[in-house]
Amino acid sequence: MDENYKLPEDCETMAEVRKGVDATDRELMALLDRRFGYMRAAARIKTDRNVVRDEARKAEVIENARADAEKRDLPHGKIAQIWGLLVETSITYELVEWDRIRS
Repeated sequence: MDENYKLPEDCETMAEVRKGVDATDRELMALLDRRFGYMRAAARIKTDRNVVRDEARKAEVIENARADAEKRDLPHGKIAQIWGLLVETSITYELVEWDRIRS
């Protein structure tokens, strides 16, 4: 992975911007890989499939992301939507993993 990229405030060309975006996307993918690793761990640890879906925790995670985005002056409503999809995808992934481990 090419880590030789400029921070946004240092970019002077679109090529530099694109290089930074691509590097950031790779970093985000690595973070998603780690996050889904936690879903695999949860599937392994939880002994009851019915506790995989936890609506209170789902709401908390989405609200945490929304509030963090708002503090950063990012589009917090849209980020909450993205996190909603992320959490739902994570739940589905965890259920599949839960079933796979126990089959």
